[in-house]
This record gives sequence, C-alpha cells and structure tokens, in this order.
Amino acid sequence: MTLADILDDLRRMKAAGRHAETGLWVAGVLREQIAAGRLAPGTKLSEETLGEALSVSRNTLREAFSTLSAERVVTRIPNRGVFVSRPTTDDIREIYRVRRYVEPAAVAWTPAADLGPAHVAPLDRAVERARAARDAGSIPGMAGANQDFHAGIVALAGSARLDQLMSQVLAEMRLVFYSMAEDALFHAPYVDENARIVALLSAGRQADAATVLADYLLRAENQLLAAVTARTVG
Repeated sequence: MTLADILDDLRRMKAAGRHAETGLWVAGVLREQIAAGRLAPGTKLSEETLGEALSVSRNTLREAFSTLSAERVVTRIPNRGVFVSRPTTDDIREIYRVRRYVEPAAVAWTPAADLGPAHVAPLDRAVERARAARDAGSIPGMAGANQDFHAGIVALAGSARLDQLMSQVLAEMRLVFYSMAEDALFHAPYVDENARIVALLSAGRQADAATVLADYLLRAENQLLAAVTARTVG
C-alpha cells in the first residue's frame, strides 16, 4: 500500500468520524493504521500531511502524538519529527509480559455461559482466514488474522478497558512483526495453535486452552527476541 492509498483511507475515516476534532480520535485512527500494518516502523508522520488528510489542527495532531508516544507506538526525535516506533528487545519483553497476564486470564476466567458458539465464532473465523492466508503464502494475511484472533481472545472478557489495552498492545505487536516479515515459518505454526485453542474452548476445556496459550506466547516471545537480536548483530 502506497502513502497515497493510506492518505485516501485517512480522508475516508475523517468523513465517517464523529469525533474528528479530538486528539483521541486521531490517535485511534493512526493506531488502527499501525495495527493493520499500513504504517511501517520508521515512517515519518508529517503534521502537515496528516493534518490536511484528517482536517485537524497541528495542536490536535500533537495531542494524538503524545497519546501514541505514551503507548510506545510512535517516537519523537528532537528537530526531526515523529516516527512510527521500532520496538526494542525490552519493548518485546514488556509486550509479552502484558499479554501473558491478560490473554490466558481472559480464556480461563470468562464464565462458561459466555463461551457458547456465538462467542467463539469470531475466533474460528480468524483461524479460517489464517489458514487461507497460509495456503496462499500470504505472510501479512497470516499476521493480520493472528492479530484478530488475539483481539477476540481478550474480547471474551467483555471489558471495554481490556479491549482498549489490547488494541494498544496489538498496534505495537504489528511493529514487532516486521522483524519476521519474510519468515513464514514464524507465523504458520501458530495457525494450528490457534485452532487448537478454539477446539479446547468449544469443548469447555478453558484451563487447558489457557495453558496452551500461555506456553505459545512464551515461545513466540523467545523467537521474536532471537530474531531482533540477530538483526541487530547482523
């Protein structure tokens, strides 16, 4: 996707947005673009260009940048501007620390009555999209479906605050995934892991599903840390 395509998307979001004059709305729009993989690490976020696309003031943009900076998805560099962040190994450790506390708990503690077919269906659909992407050899497709799967895991808890936290975590995770952008072997095994979790939830085995999830989050963290370290050394 080109920068022109991204700007067109932002203009459409502006037209549909009901809160387009607020910094929080702008932060949400930019976070969504980052979480979808449309804004890569290192991308400069021009106040002039974004202000024109979203029809907001520079003060509103700066408010949004402050929010995203606190979430670690953008970085301010003095005298140069604001850039989409490049997560470090410390960032990866912190992201996965949060995920290991939140995601298995959402699986284990959600009341069984809230885990019927209608609740698990979004997870199943994410798995099917991931399988189709794997068959097509689409790494971005697998990564995107995986993001949706994990957002769905947290959504089981029925907490708007946890959903908001997860949207921030997943935006930062998308930046981490750029480290594995050409490694299908990283993403592909987790498609079947996600399917296994869905099957366990459908069978009422929440504790087992939480254990599988916690184990694979640890493995994914170790893989990402190794990849980022190798890239830095190389």
